[in-house]
Amino acid sequence: MLHMFSDVRSFRRDPLGFLLQKGNAAPLGLERLHLGPSPVMLVTDPDLIRPILKAPEHLIGKGRLIKKLTPVFGRSSLMLHGDEHKRRRAVLHKHMARGNVERYLPQMCAEIRAVGARIATAGTFDPQKYTAALALRTICIAVFGTQVISGGDEQALVRAVGLIEDDLADDMFRALPIGPVGWLRRRRRRTFAKLAMSTVVQRLRECAMKTSALRDLEELGLSDQDLRDEILTLLLAGHHTTGTTAAWVLYHMAARPDLAEAIAEEARRCSDPNGELRIEEVKRADISLNLVREVCRLYPGAWWFSREVLAPTQIGGRDLARGTSLLICPWQMQRDPRFWERPDEFDVNRRYFGDAYIPFGAGPRACAGMGVAMLELQLLALEMAAAYRFVGVAPNPAPWPKASVTLIPPPMAIRIEVRQGIAKEKTAA
Repeated sequence: MLHMFSDVRSFRRDPLGFLLQKGNAAPLGLERLHLGPSPVMLVTDPDLIRPILKAPEHLIGKGRLIKKLTPVFGRSSLMLHGDEHKRRRAVLHKHMARGNVERYLPQMCAEIRAVGARIATAGTFDPQKYTAALALRTICIAVFGTQVISGGDEQALVRAVGLIEDDLADDMFRALPIGPVGWLRRRRRRTFAKLAMSTVVQRLRECAMKTSALRDLEELGLSDQDLRDEILTLLLAGHHTTGTTAAWVLYHMAARPDLAEAIAEEARRCSDPNGELRIEEVKRADISLNLVREVCRLYPGAWWFSREVLAPTQIGGRDLARGTSLLICPWQMQRDPRFWERPDEFDVNRRYFGDAYIPFGAGPRACAGMGVAMLELQLLALEMAAAYRFVGVAPNPAPWPKASVTLIPPPMAIRIEVRQGIAKEKTAA
């Protein structure tokens, strides 16, 4: 017999498998999950997503599941709603829109090449160990300007995120409180992580360009604490989701040498005589773009997000009470066989990405950093394929990712070698 906690054990043991099984087997609409005393409904119909996300905020808004992130993200735009959210989002959208970010293409490519050189020295590498810091540096270039964060700050921030992310993921759907010993350990980890993060944020504020998003946020009259929360959210959300997705981009190029070769040829077509990528050609580089789209389908950085019913309303023909959580899971919806042929198969030739494709959310609250992320991932594929040949990857096929705040890739070992033409150029130089 089902009871209010009957799904908790299955969810905590394997959240990805649980949501995939529940969602794919459920009728289109809303499927009740028994994860505690408060009702949680899994949204299984893509036609309901936009109505939910566009609903008036007095009916459906950010609820208790998202608010569990408050100890880390504070009063940032990720947590806010209403006019204050719109004010801050306008600033972020201005600086992270693809048209604005494209002017930093040379600097972004230079950072990717620098990481590629370090990887080539190792010969065999685990992509996750490199892509998180690369994504962090890229988001800093796009939003705050060049040369605003040091290598030491990068590593401090990446370590701080790793220290607390599993705790945050565990808190999301925890029905019962943890014991005093566990609570004390978590408090110590969060205190240490927040101190490291605050130090990085302060240094970034001192170095940011006058034309950066920071200056525009300051003009909104935000308090020092609100500015800190906003910057930290940009750094954490921007680098962590893209960094984990970037690891899968490299994995699939390594697992498909023919794909890597096709992207290498595409990179040559996109480059000027000096080997620099040209943005107008990158916009037409379909192979690398389709690789990024398909990776985002299989491994969405934000693998779930939620809303909460704030006043009695009706969704999908069902009456919902105040306090009902609506769980939207891109991981499940983007692997549902009702919307995708061979949903678990990597297929770079897919050409249809409809309403069931939501790796960056949808509607007015879609991820403001989508343009930055897509461009960065595409540049990563082009630059790495142009300079290096992928000669092996293990394990292949790779296991499923770990469900934390984002989808954490499993340990991988990718082997690369410098392309012969590149090696000759370096020798001549």
